[in-house]
Amino acid sequence: MQRRERRAVGLAEVLARVPAQPAKRGRVPFVRIDLDPRADLAEFDTLEALAVQATVISGAVFSGIVDGVEWEVTADLLVRNPDGSYTPIMVSNHRVARPNPHRSMKALATGRLGMGQPLEVHAAPRHHTIDGYRLTLAMMGLEAAGCAPESQLGGLIGQDREWAYLIDVSRYAQATMNALLKPPPTGPRRVKECSTCRFWPTCEPELRASDDISLFLSGDRANTYRERGILTTQALIDASLGDISYIAKAWRAEIPVLRRVERTAAPRFDVEIDVDVEAYLDLGAYLWGAFDGEEYRPFVIWSGLGEAAEGENFAAFWAWLKARRDKAQQEGQTFGVFCYASNGENHWMLSTARRFHGKVKGVPSEAEIRDFISSDRWNDMFAVARSQLVGPGGLGLKQLAPAAGFHWEEEDFAGEDSLHAFLIAATAPVAEAEAARAQLLSYNGDDCRATAAVRHWLRRGALSAPLLGA
Repeated sequence: MQRRERRAVGLAEVLARVPAQPAKRGRVPFVRIDLDPRADLAEFDTLEALAVQATVISGAVFSGIVDGVEWEVTADLLVRNPDGSYTPIMVSNHRVARPNPHRSMKALATGRLGMGQPLEVHAAPRHHTIDGYRLTLAMMGLEAAGCAPESQLGGLIGQDREWAYLIDVSRYAQATMNALLKPPPTGPRRVKECSTCRFWPTCEPELRASDDISLFLSGDRANTYRERGILTTQALIDASLGDISYIAKAWRAEIPVLRRVERTAAPRFDVEIDVDVEAYLDLGAYLWGAFDGEEYRPFVIWSGLGEAAEGENFAAFWAWLKARRDKAQQEGQTFGVFCYASNGENHWMLSTARRFHGKVKGVPSEAEIRDFISSDRWNDMFAVARSQLVGPGGLGLKQLAPAAGFHWEEEDFAGEDSLHAFLIAATAPVAEAEAARAQLLSYNGDDCRATAAVRHWLRRGALSAPLLGA
């Protein structure tokens, strides 16, 4: 429901950008028809809109049957081409393409749909299976209506709402058919989506009763062992296959982490700062949290993502971090900054520099950021932990910090919860927004403190974690 609400916000933003009428009155008529995909006659209304040759159609609905399997899809947008065919366009909360100076692809400006021609843009597509499925089904609906483009091009509008990136939909056709015609499973198997599925309370008891190996190795991770006839966790333990059998035994005993080495260690500096970033989708980073061992300091905005306010917020964080570094150097102290799994922080530091350096005062250059993240002042505690530990349930911060004795105040709050909380924090009435903001600050602050807790625990040798194979 939260994902649906976030998608509705994104779709509304896109529809507000799509032209409602031509920029200039001309000989070529421009007609936009907005359909209600929930209406009883939604599919009939779609065919009517196609029949009158509307320029832009939103909320179109198609359905069909393939080898006895029924399907239905809502096409967020259909855009008429000069030859009378229609290009299906889907709105996604994924990042569907990334800027790339060495690659190019065609794209339509969202604000010119139905009026503009495709442009060549320097970007590379990113594939998300569900987006490919939806586009393929929309293309199948257009083919049945005799309105599919010969080029088989469809569009995706992702987190960059300004562009509809064009892709060859035929590349997804076989995968879509495979998914449609794949026989329903005869029993459950745990996959990553189970953690947010309302049917998990039904499936879990059945999986536990059969000791299914997917409880330990989810998704396809157990395929190698299934091919060898190992279908249960106990069979994997009994197979004595080295580390994987020891790890399975630890999982069965609910041991969260094991040591690969006799005694663990972690980098040490006189002045240590733990940081954690929070971003909303790929639209921008709104919170940079920092913990110096005593005080948690958040640098935060609740609006203005992608605008100067985001750059100004990062500039304030960067200035504070450099001031702490300079003070340490002046006092003859070593200085180090830590995070847990640096991909997010690295991405947002570099992205912010690219977008705002030279435009917003105080935002460092990309070269300055690269110099920092490649230096020994920047330390990824996930990489440090992974080199010395193994976790039967993974080595994420939420798995490792409790083993180090740390617990979050927001105990049942995770990454996807933070996305929805930001939506509330940025758009809800004051009281509700303030509660969400407090929750996000608590969560981010505890992420910083948890990183510090893991570091100190590793320095003490992480002796509470059993030795692998012992």
